[in-house]
Amino acid sequence: MRARDTDWDGVRLHVVTGKGGTGKTTVAAALALALAAGGDKVLLVEVEGRQGISQVFDLPPLPYEERKIAVAPDGGDVYALAIDPEEAMLEYLEMFYGMRRAGRALTKIGIVDFATTIAPGFRDVLVTGKTSEAVRRRGKDGRRVYDAVVLDAPPTGRIVRFLNVTNEVAGLARVGPIKNHADLVNGVVSSPETAVHFVTLLEEMPVQETLDGLGELRTAGLPPGGIFINMVRESLLPDSVLEAAAESRFDPAELVLGLKAAGLTDGGSAAVTVAEALTEEIAEHARRTELERDERLALEGAARPRYELPLLADGVDLSGLYELAESIRTQGAA
Repeated sequence: MRARDTDWDGVRLHVVTGKGGTGKTTVAAALALALAAGGDKVLLVEVEGRQGISQVFDLPPLPYEERKIAVAPDGGDVYALAIDPEEAMLEYLEMFYGMRRAGRALTKIGIVDFATTIAPGFRDVLVTGKTSEAVRRRGKDGRRVYDAVVLDAPPTGRIVRFLNVTNEVAGLARVGPIKNHADLVNGVVSSPETAVHFVTLLEEMPVQETLDGLGELRTAGLPPGGIFINMVRESLLPDSVLEAAAESRFDPAELVLGLKAAGLTDGGSAAVTVAEALTEEIAEHARRTELERDERLALEGAARPRYELPLLADGVDLSGLYELAESIRTQGAA
């Protein structure tokens, strides 16, 4: 195991949430790789039944078991678990009631769907319980089995309800195994060993959901983590050009002269057409850059650590995932 000097020393459970379309699963996978780098063992968990982890790592669908899926940079292993609520319920029944065989018969008649319909929070207790058990688990030598666990959690709008299991089961059970189980889960997710990270884009809606989510976390007494700004595009033009374009001070005639000087056009009508099209592209780029600056300022107001991950021109393949992991490490998030 390597020594770390990161923004999240002491955190063992990294919960990753975000608005749909922000790349939440990709960031969770890259974070798991970054945390494992250097010789650690990390478990990456998904709970939504989408098989997102297998897609990101280009693997067949994952079974309900912990299995090694990747080797991290400089050594270290990433394991994955796709939690199935029915299997989690069977484990729960065996653990607290010793009735796994009977429980398997019950699942055939839809007991999980029935139970989670009358008590929606129970499904969340099952899947968060499995995750928190992995965080607490120790080997025969007394050491933790996993150095860290990364949970690819539900989207921002549902994250507080998903994690706040004690409240969710309060009306279901005030005493007994379910209550005790929820208390164990809550003891992990509300502790300093947990951090809830948000993934966003530099766009108004995901940024606002991130800010709202952070506020809801604080109200619920859950531990906020960092903000991962995904798919960041670098500006290709100097600030002076962007400012001129944003203020409609950019002269297409300058482009015509530049195109002619570069030998790309003869300076005639074709050059004017190209220059006008380029001028509109520059103006749009300037507007987008200005909006992104405003969203950055809004995120700064959250007073949480921020990490910017680049937009990968070729999409997120396995090599791109390692590139994102390196960016996370370089910025001190792992």
